[in-house]
Amino acid sequence: MSVVNAIVEIFQESGFMSLSWQNWVMILVSFGLLYLAIVKKFEPLLLLPIAFGMLLVNIYPDIMADPLMMSSYEGTVDPNAHWYDAGVLRLIYAGVKSSIFPCLIFMAVGAMTDFGPLLANPMSLLLGAAAQLGIYVAFMIAILSGGLPFFDGFTAKEAASIAIIGGADGPTAIWLTSQLAPHLLGPIAVAAYSYMALIPLIQPPIMKLLTTKKEREIKMDQLRTVSKAEKIIFPIVVTVLCVLILPSVAPLLGMLMLGNLFRESGVTDRLSDTAQNALCNIVTILLGVTVGATAEGKTFLDLKTIAIIIIGLLAFAFSTAGGVLFAKLLNVITRGKINPLIGSAGVSAVPMAARVSQVEGRKYNPSNFLLMHAMGPNVAGVIGSAVAAGFLLMTFGK
Repeated sequence: MSVVNAIVEIFQESGFMSLSWQNWVMILVSFGLLYLAIVKKFEPLLLLPIAFGMLLVNIYPDIMADPLMMSSYEGTVDPNAHWYDAGVLRLIYAGVKSSIFPCLIFMAVGAMTDFGPLLANPMSLLLGAAAQLGIYVAFMIAILSGGLPFFDGFTAKEAASIAIIGGADGPTAIWLTSQLAPHLLGPIAVAAYSYMALIPLIQPPIMKLLTTKKEREIKMDQLRTVSKAEKIIFPIVVTVLCVLILPSVAPLLGMLMLGNLFRESGVTDRLSDTAQNALCNIVTILLGVTVGATAEGKTFLDLKTIAIIIIGLLAFAFSTAGGVLFAKLLNVITRGKINPLIGSAGVSAVPMAARVSQVEGRKYNPSNFLLMHAMGPNVAGVIGSAVAAGFLLMTFGK
């Protein structure tokens, strides 16, 4: 009898008894994301740590325990707790809340980015700007959602934070949300990074819907060679102009251009290598796992979170559509010299969106090589989303 009692007692104290139906739903979602990352290879460097963080927090919620309410916005403060009593992932999550991780990721992105295709074809800037359409459409949808029955809607600050998902830029979404609506950081970060990883699934149907077979087969001319001086001057000029116009964008854009200067200067190879590899990999692991760990079922599954996920998907769709449609317009203006598929790369998921343009272009014309042409609007989108975030912060951050 004592053995039976012991077994029953162990089971009652196990994690099985503490899991709610919401936890089980999120566990299943994490399994789905792990499948997409490992089997389908949908951006596994992002999706795998996010999915595993989601799994961890739903089978062991204490891993994100926050007794001092350092970064939570509901609950009770434990007056006897110390900082080290917080869950291990909650402590790491401080890098997300403080915007340290997003800024470091931007420096790594800058060190990995070649702005040559953008400089070789300045028209790419227009495609990068057009592909930010989803940000403004999502903002309007979020504001208007307050008119729905049984739904409170979102404030202007919350709507701006949700809208930036349309930029397809996880670090920017985290940075802006931490400033305007930190209580929504979890669902917005999960939505932004999950949709970034699912770009190969989301974009192709929209690209195919908005273009003709003839347009998809267009072969573009080779880009001109960009000088080293141009590549060195560009990050300096962009930093000065953008930060003077929108000072609030300095942390993100400044780190992006610093990383790019490491790459292009030719005198900081060690720093460039560290930013591109070791630093980027470490921050990606920490950021991905902790972002996933914000998706705890009991707090994650509510109407607002579901609305954020839906609006985020619409934002991605409209951003892709905006880039493709504007590229179609440029194709008409240039008399057939622009393949509209590169417009979808105007979202700032580097280099994922550019790779999608390349893959889709090769399907219809095996001799097509659109990658470098798509990288122009792709890197322009990084700048565009950062500038859009700075504008939203300046407008609603007062």
